[in-house]
Formats: sequence, C-alpha cells, structure tokens
Amino acid sequence: MKPLAFLLTACALVSGAAHASSTQAWNDQRQHMLKACFSASQFKNAHALGKPAEFDDRVGYSALLVEGVYPQKHMNNRTGTELCLYDRQRQQAFVSEWDAGKR
Repeated sequence: MKPLAFLLTACALVSGAAHASSTQAWNDQRQHMLKACFSASQFKNAHALGKPAEFDDRVGYSALLVEGVYPQKHMNNRTGTELCLYDRQRQQAFVSEWDAGKR
C-alpha cells in the first residue's frame, strides 16, 4: 500500500507544478500584449497607463489603458487614451477610444 500512496502523492505534486506559469512566461506574455496594443492603437509615443487588468482564463482577456499622441495632422498632436483588450489565446489586440471623465 505504501508504493501506491507514494505514487499518488508524486502525481499530485507533479500535476500541480505543471499548471504554474514561470515568471519568464508572464513577462513574455506582457511584452507581446504591449507590442500588440501599441500597434493596434496607432498612437505615436504610445505607452501604458498603469498595469494591465488580467481577467480569469475563462474570459481570456487582459485590459490595458494606452496613451499616446494622435498621428493625424488635424489632431494637432493632441494626446489621447484608448482601452486595449488583448485576447491571450489568439494573441490579438482590439482598441477603443477611452474618454473617462472628460465631459
């Protein structure tokens, strides 16, 4: 009976470790998200405002506020903010203008 208990304990420990993501994996994912969000925004001098909101894997999205300068000439170098939703599974970014509190 002891070998069976040992085997079950070993399987439980190994399976728990298999689900954990490394720090490097999180950093790689964050860098890819930033690149995708900045590219989707098309802002000049795009940068993140704060840290991303990481939704549960059942949702599969991260959200990030991106700020930058509108590239269009008629915008006269105005600064803007966009909300970027990043689909972690498809590794795609979608942006929408974010005008919180500017009424």
